[in-house]
Amino acid sequence: MAPRMIQKHGRRSTYVLPRSMVCALAVLCVWTGALGAAPVADAAPGPGDQWYLEAMKVDELWKVSTGKGIKVAVIDTGVNAETPSLRGQVLDGQDFTGAPGEATDDFTGHGTTMAELIAGTGRGGGLKGLAPGAKIVPMRVSDTELQNKQKVNAQDVPEAIRAAAESDVHIISMSMGSEYSNMDERAAVEYAWSKGKLFFASAGNNAKKGNKPEYPAAYPDVVGVASADRKGTVAEYSQHGDNVDLAAPGNDIPAWCDVKFKSYCESGGTSAATAIASATAALVWSANPDWTANQVLRALIDTAGRSWAKGTRSNYLGHGLIRPAQIVVDKKGDPGAPDISPLTNQKIGASPAASASPSAPASSQQPKGNAEGDAAVTGSSKKTEKKDDSNNTGLIIGGVAAVVVLAGGVFFFLRRRAA
Repeated sequence: MAPRMIQKHGRRSTYVLPRSMVCALAVLCVWTGALGAAPVADAAPGPGDQWYLEAMKVDELWKVSTGKGIKVAVIDTGVNAETPSLRGQVLDGQDFTGAPGEATDDFTGHGTTMAELIAGTGRGGGLKGLAPGAKIVPMRVSDTELQNKQKVNAQDVPEAIRAAAESDVHIISMSMGSEYSNMDERAAVEYAWSKGKLFFASAGNNAKKGNKPEYPAAYPDVVGVASADRKGTVAEYSQHGDNVDLAAPGNDIPAWCDVKFKSYCESGGTSAATAIASATAALVWSANPDWTANQVLRALIDTAGRSWAKGTRSNYLGHGLIRPAQIVVDKKGDPGAPDISPLTNQKIGASPAASASPSAPASSQQPKGNAEGDAAVTGSSKKTEKKDDSNNTGLIIGGVAAVVVLAGGVFFFLRRRAA
């Protein structure tokens, strides 16, 4: 078996840029504080820190859907259910690490941040989740740091995925990953898809360090998520290739600084993007409870913001940038067949999902096409693309092509790796 190395994906800067400079650089300044990664001592991020909420038109979204009735399994470092923003939002979960503690004992703060980005209420000045009506089911697994400190369960990730598959959760969100794959993990992923789960995972942050595919994002049945900044530009360190299916906001996102849960730091990455993509799916599924996982994902692909032709993918942004208001508010997006996977074009069993293998590849070059992305995308999302295409496109994720543009932003995202 290949060496096991699971890492959470995050970046935190340590500089502070004066607010006046930020506003001078910005075309549309929505920040309420300094741009940087300095801790916000004993204080919560202001509304401007979660810039993507306004860009996504949450006031309109939440009139229609808050994610109520949808459960999201967060496979991560644990979820602290006692932060002000998560009280009452976390259901019983499981610990698979083999280390001391329970599912609600977060040993880094990473899993708690992801849970808040999905379903946080914002109470106590905490993070506001994109789907505050959804519920979180924590599935605690180890990361590289914990593995280096003590003996852990080497099969924790496959076991967590299978447990989520056998539960009543709708969505699996995993903002962690590894360059190494194994048969047990892949089998667990396929089982989860066959059980009707919609699985999102972060594409990774090592574009400049080999850009090796990361798992579980690189599995055919998992939605690999890249991170975008306020312009919709992919980060220079963002993993790219056939493991990227969709992109979501991931730059300049607040995160818990440490396990003391006393302050937030400015962070971001594919981890945050994955959580936000998972929350988007929760909004869509809650508004369309009769849809299957295939249909929810197909609608997300159909309405994704992009400047290339439908049915083809960008090497860096996949099928494009998620736009929940297009589906929830504007009622766009063709859900298509309930039993055909939009990732693989393969048909499997009836009920809420499918698994399969990759299908025919598409062009590796960025095609010119519909920036609105309103036509259905039915081609496989798993392609082999080596060419440098669309690393920059407008972040058009609102209900009526709302665009948020800020200059000087670097695309931060958290990467995941699977065993």
